[in-house]
Amino acid sequence: MADTQSTAGSGDAPPEESVETELSRDMSLADITFIGVGAMIGAGVFALTGFAAGLAGPALTVAFILNGLVAMFTAVSYAELGAAFPEAGGGYLWVKEALADPNGFYAGWMSWFAHAVACALYAVTFGVFLTEFFVVFAGLPDGFVLFGLLDRLLVEKLLAVAMVLAFAYINYRGAEETGKAGVVVTTIKILILGVFVAFGILATVREPNWTATFLDSPSFAPNGLVGVIGAMGFTYIAFEGYEIIVQSGEEVVDPGTNVPKAVFYSMAIVVPIYVLVAFAAIGGIDVTAELASRAGLSTAAPTWQVLGNLGELGIIEAAGQFVPYGVPLLLFAGLAATMSALNATIYSSSRVSFAMGRDRVLPGFFGRIHGDKRTPHWAIGLSAVLIGLMAVLLPIESVAAAADIMFIFLFIQVNWTVVKMRATHPDLPRTYEIPYMPWPPLVGIVLQFILTPFLLLELGLTPGLGAGSEGFVALVTTAVWMALGLVVYYGYSEGKEAEKLEAETPTVVTERAPERRESQVLVPIANPDNAAQLMRTAIDVARDRDAEILVMSAVEVPSQTPISEGRRFVDEKRETIAAVMELATDADVPVSGTVRLGHDAGTAILNTIEEHDSDAVLMGWRGRGRRRDYILGSNVDEVVTKAPCDVLVERIGPTDGEVDSILLPTAGGPHAELAAEVCRAIARTNDAEIHVMNVVAADAGERDREDAQRRVDSTAAALGDDVSVTTSVREGDDVAATIVAATEAFDLTVIGATREGLLQQLVFGAIPETVGRDAASTVIMAKRDLGVISWVTRWFEHRRDDYHVPNSGGE
Repeated sequence: MADTQSTAGSGDAPPEESVETELSRDMSLADITFIGVGAMIGAGVFALTGFAAGLAGPALTVAFILNGLVAMFTAVSYAELGAAFPEAGGGYLWVKEALADPNGFYAGWMSWFAHAVACALYAVTFGVFLTEFFVVFAGLPDGFVLFGLLDRLLVEKLLAVAMVLAFAYINYRGAEETGKAGVVVTTIKILILGVFVAFGILATVREPNWTATFLDSPSFAPNGLVGVIGAMGFTYIAFEGYEIIVQSGEEVVDPGTNVPKAVFYSMAIVVPIYVLVAFAAIGGIDVTAELASRAGLSTAAPTWQVLGNLGELGIIEAAGQFVPYGVPLLLFAGLAATMSALNATIYSSSRVSFAMGRDRVLPGFFGRIHGDKRTPHWAIGLSAVLIGLMAVLLPIESVAAAADIMFIFLFIQVNWTVVKMRATHPDLPRTYEIPYMPWPPLVGIVLQFILTPFLLLELGLTPGLGAGSEGFVALVTTAVWMALGLVVYYGYSEGKEAEKLEAETPTVVTERAPERRESQVLVPIANPDNAAQLMRTAIDVARDRDAEILVMSAVEVPSQTPISEGRRFVDEKRETIAAVMELATDADVPVSGTVRLGHDAGTAILNTIEEHDSDAVLMGWRGRGRRRDYILGSNVDEVVTKAPCDVLVERIGPTDGEVDSILLPTAGGPHAELAAEVCRAIARTNDAEIHVMNVVAADAGERDREDAQRRVDSTAAALGDDVSVTTSVREGDDVAATIVAATEAFDLTVIGATREGLLQQLVFGAIPETVGRDAASTVIMAKRDLGVISWVTRWFEHRRDDYHVPNSGGE
């Protein structure tokens, strides 16, 4: 294990909070593959196959194949992100990185609860199977009471708790022991299921008219498509083992290669096993009088209906017919299945809570590592307590349905995250990349949305707590857990995350003017050579907004170096800030300054915006060419896409600082409105003329030309009477090239962001970024902070306008 010291800020943090903890890498490809297989072939193959057969009939085989296909659309997302982010926490960390809060918190909150509930279900199933084993082979009656105190239900619960504690101890011993236990138990289980399948297929094909069992009873899919999709929703949770695989990333040797392999290998192993087990169970049994009686049916009932009525004992009863010593063998396999699933889900549940503790969104002791065992002992112990309590106290079958819903919600978040990260994190080390992006994850989102209502309908939505109400209980439980999450997030986690961010980018110097205004423009200074020009723009904007200016500079420290080591560079940054602040002071604009330390300048800027509630940020851009690993530049990209305020990015061209003429390309919209505000502010100070321009295609019709003229006229009117404005509508089939050519006649160009789709790898849009790179003069790109409600409203308005208005400049 590599413990890296990470002292933050003043160094007042407790020792355990100032040490960044990591897990040792000692798990092989086989270890994590078998952990995933063990999770997917858990209690589900025994407890769910019978029920699902009652829903889909012989088409259960197709339902399992389709479920594997649906799961694969999400598994590829886990493979790409698990290889790029090999850390404990999995989907929680990815969603937290890519999506706005509290999405990240909820991803971890739902994942922790879903794994814990699933683990409690496996524990209770183990208790039921082991008790049944004693009933069958020790001659105990079904309703036994031991010592006048321990009835069957209590024995089942005690056995469940005992197994939770046993596997919690195995996880406490270390990931290597966890992986070895998973390999042994899963191997035994697969071998026994292989015997079941072999004898079941043999029994099936021995019947001369065996195809009638699948095609004529009364049909292959007796309940139609609804039954097939219902069975898919009912059993989908059995395919979530890839989520557990990525939890191992921080402990896996060569995770960039082995995590994607383990995801695909486990799916390749599991799907055929489920299909073959369903085929053998439906085709291999005979409906005897005894079996029909136990199922509450007549001997004329089809085999799939008998299995459905027998429920979790379905395939065990089937094995008793066609497998030598089938009942004890399948009971033993069921015990092995629940044990391997227990092992995997305790492991995963503890890793999620460990990651959340390390991020301080749960109390810090969740993120502690045992000094000798090098495992997250607090996370394991507290997850085991949660699992044990649910196993003993809750109606676990109903609550487990909520785990299904939460897994689906988590998978939807992860699928959208992998799409978004292709745009926001183009520099990730992707050792595996999803082909045909963005379609696989988007298809996964749609398919999982389709499965959810069928899952709830098949579980039952009748209000109450009894049979037929499992779907209703799932909805209520989901709502309660999510509401509790809101309390935890806003009552604890949000504040702790802010403290963590401040610790990562501490403020070490603050120079503040005595005057404080309601609005603020933040100016990060990275290149002292461009500082004067940036400040001239900031002064003009601040005057127009009646705002103050906050000048900041970030001292970046390598990730392996303690942040405190960056203090030696503070004085140099402080001198730069002081010189820049004088420009604002001379212009009679309130100004203050700050220096932050951090491993990432973009994070430091975002933290400053949040802390000071800045209304706008003005950044400089070198204007270098596009490269594969970033769009404008890693820090600029991060701030533009995440900043909760207006963003201005200025590429400074050859200039003497004088601005006599300004070009404003526009196609309307909120970003263009911001660009116009900036133009007006600069023009007023410099007595400059603004030229508003719109571009139409050479073959544009009269209506398009009229619309273009209407846009430039309305923009000119909005600029006001105190600045000089001219307008033009120019022809050009390449909008960006036409604007670039026009920039040669102007000292400054200001352009708003455009409306390219969310899936494109763009920050401001193709046109502004092309203009920014190629323009002959200085360019300012503007992006308005819209907020969610405003964004949605304007999106619908733009969809209406886009039917006849060309996009010919900034929005």
